[in-house]
Amino acid sequence: MFREMRRFKQQLSEERCIELLKEEARGVLALIGDGGYPYTVPMDHFYEDGKLFFHCAKEGHKLDAIKNSDKVSYCIMKQLGPDESGEFYYFDSVVVFGRIRQLEDHDEIIRQVRKLALKYYTDPDAVEEDIRRNGPRTAMLELSIEHMTGKHVHEK
Repeated sequence: MFREMRRFKQQLSEERCIELLKEEARGVLALIGDGGYPYTVPMDHFYEDGKLFFHCAKEGHKLDAIKNSDKVSYCIMKQLGPDESGEFYYFDSVVVFGRIRQLEDHDEIIRQVRKLALKYYTDPDAVEEDIRRNGPRTAMLELSIEHMTGKHVHEK
């Protein structure tokens, strides 16, 4: 169902893909939006056990798109910088395909919001305060990964 990478010599291992998903702070979520047009949106995420988690508002374009189709793609890119000559540039990327759903259980939502927040903020007390203030207005999305590819790029 999913295509193999054409440039397989540049393919990253599954372990490296997971490492990148854990390290990188943001990526771009692609959904099928209004009128069948692609809808892409930058998102914060965290990775756990073959799944990606995202937070969002409880209403909006993303959730409307998910109601119409749960099939999504997510892409992250880690810039590695130029080589010694300064002529060539390196980066790694990961593209994920899977199905996404909105979490329903309040306790699970709060647990996942906490994990996401602690990826970005070092002060647990500030995280708890933010959850207290914004938790009731926050939705959590869970993307179950069905296929993932990664690529190491060296380009001029």
